[in-house]
Amino acid sequence: MSAAQGISSPDYLIVGSGLTGATIGRILHDAGESVLLVDRRNHIGGNVADHAHESGIRIHTYGPHYFRTSSEKVWEYVQRFTEFYPYEAELFTQVGGQLEHWPVVQSYIDETVGADWEPAFSGEPTNFEEASLSKMPKSIYEAFVKGYTEKQWGVPATSLDSGLAGRFSVHSDGDTRLKRSKYQGIPAQGYTAMMTNMVADLPILIGVDYLERRDEFAPKKLTIFTGPIDEYYGFDLGRLTWRGQQREHTYKPDVDAEYKAGQINIPSPDDGDHVRVLEWKHMMDPEIANRISGTVLTTETPFTPDSPEAFEYPFPDQANKTLYQQYRDRADAEENVLICGRLGEYKYYDMDQAISRAMGLAARILNPDAEVDDGLDAANEHATTGENETKKEA
Repeated sequence: MSAAQGISSPDYLIVGSGLTGATIGRILHDAGESVLLVDRRNHIGGNVADHAHESGIRIHTYGPHYFRTSSEKVWEYVQRFTEFYPYEAELFTQVGGQLEHWPVVQSYIDETVGADWEPAFSGEPTNFEEASLSKMPKSIYEAFVKGYTEKQWGVPATSLDSGLAGRFSVHSDGDTRLKRSKYQGIPAQGYTAMMTNMVADLPILIGVDYLERRDEFAPKKLTIFTGPIDEYYGFDLGRLTWRGQQREHTYKPDVDAEYKAGQINIPSPDDGDHVRVLEWKHMMDPEIANRISGTVLTTETPFTPDSPEAFEYPFPDQANKTLYQQYRDRADAEENVLICGRLGEYKYYDMDQAISRAMGLAARILNPDAEVDDGLDAANEHATTGENETKKEA
């Protein structure tokens, strides 16, 4: 259908129906504004979408999504669209043929290295490796972190930004949860159902590539673009580097559970090019999972995609920061376009951070002259406590 047939001139055109686009669209619509969502994929929800395997096991299409937040505001918002069953992710890392907790707990380091251990690096870190070594002994870093990171990004860990190490910590209190957020869970009916409810009664065009048909749309107030910022400008300043995952699914009809957790990290290159193995039944409501025979395993192997359809992770190094800023300066000069979201802002937002940022942006759109929180501070901070905890100050 042509976009010109009656819905091409809303107040706000929102490109992308992921968390950022859907949240902004929901808030604007609820405020009485005319909104149209456009998504080139044949489903809504962006990278949080999921689907059901023929066995009944629910697979997160673009990798595991563990919802967690300590924000009352974000938690209240998402509960409008779904019930959550409690799920506090516990991950394991394959080390020397054994499965050990990730993040690393201090008791493991004490047992394997000695209770008098010190971080292997002191001073101000200048790269990811130094930042990681400022938290742990070298042997722990090499066993748990170095191989995983270099497989994930395809480059030496020393070439990556130090800030990337802020996503993990050594847990000194023995807490084996991935994160310590106050609220944690997974939507009871799945993420696609949650996103469907979020955009319910909003006009939406699915399977329409805005960048190929942008002349067909004429929003009265603003275009909100949540796709890759470099793609919006036709990559004319150069391509930002993105990473994605190649996923292979294996159904084992005669195995109820292969592993003891939903995610097993595989850091050693000797164990394969993949960085993790996912077992989806662990991420389902146990009452439902226990009624399903068999299990589905997914391996994720990182690669550098050419197609924007596979862009998932912004690349954490200085060269890409510099190139992104050139695109951002250009975007900020636009009067009737807002480029935002994980792909648009080239930032590694978690789900709650993306929602918080989108809520802030929507508030600014509705009240441009008011002093409102744009959500950027919350989005740039981890909502958990103890995020940068280590045994000792380096």
